[in-house]
Amino acid sequence: MKEKWLNVSFRYGAVVVIIGVLAFFSVTLPYFWTYDNLMDILGSIAIVTFVAIGVTLSLIVDGFDLSVGATVSLTTVVSASLMVWYEQPVAVVIVVSLVVGALVGLLNSLLIIKLRIPDLLATLAIMYIVSGIHKTYAQGYTIYNHMQFPDGSKAPGEISPAFLLLGQGKWLGIPISVILLLLAVVAVHIFLTYTKHGRQMYVTGGNEEAARLSGIRVKKVRTLAYVASGVFAAIAGILYASRVGSGQIDAGSPLLMEAVAAVFVGFSVFGAGKPNVIGTFIGAVLIGVLVNGLTMMNVQYFAHDIVKGVVLVLALAVTFYVLNRRRT
Repeated sequence: MKEKWLNVSFRYGAVVVIIGVLAFFSVTLPYFWTYDNLMDILGSIAIVTFVAIGVTLSLIVDGFDLSVGATVSLTTVVSASLMVWYEQPVAVVIVVSLVVGALVGLLNSLLIIKLRIPDLLATLAIMYIVSGIHKTYAQGYTIYNHMQFPDGSKAPGEISPAFLLLGQGKWLGIPISVILLLLAVVAVHIFLTYTKHGRQMYVTGGNEEAARLSGIRVKKVRTLAYVASGVFAAIAGILYASRVGSGQIDAGSPLLMEAVAAVFVGFSVFGAGKPNVIGTFIGAVLIGVLVNGLTMMNVQYFAHDIVKGVVLVLALAVTFYVLNRRRT
């Protein structure tokens, strides 16, 4: 009986916590379940979920990418500056931003795979480097339409309306950022679950030596995971600049910890016990629901982290307690 209860807790403990949070806000907030509010929640988590997908991919190959927040900041500034400073078309802006994210991921993989620096230390170093680069590039300024430079001159361009649609536009009443997010979650889930390369990532993360002996090119797999992490962070940066209509330095700094929280909550969804994109998405939804509900209840913003932390502990405690019991 006890073992059966533990199995149920392992599979559904986090889901029960999420349902409990939804039920609480539904009872206390009459407008919580309105369509507009639900779209606001999904729209608010789109950016952090793209970051979290990148972290998920790095964790799958037994790594950890701490540089994603800095990559978001860099691509936010780069995308805005290309339009405001250099008057580049949207297609060029998106391609260049994605290439920048991929290069950051490639640099991470070079340090980790070629120089054998531990993941946390390598990506921490890159985080500081990228953070310094984007601040130096922007000279510490927020980039906005026709901004004024220190010499008194003004930037010639402005953020393209077509670019703003990515973060602010809607299609059939659904935010375009939410549509992009759902497509990304489904695509990554299919890739990880049903393709050879996706399964190779899990095998590599589970036992790198066994993966190598079975013929998997583990260095290539890990490299692709970090490049993909950088690309997803770049997508988040593009959406951030589109959403706020400017390029803000340090825009991605607060996103790292929320992304990591979403990923680890994802471990506990349906008893996965491992990084998975569906769990990551549900974890991001939980965080978005908490922030939305607490804001509607007029809870002071500096108390949000306390509540989020408590709920995350509840969601994770049951799963990892049971998981550790199973291993002993």
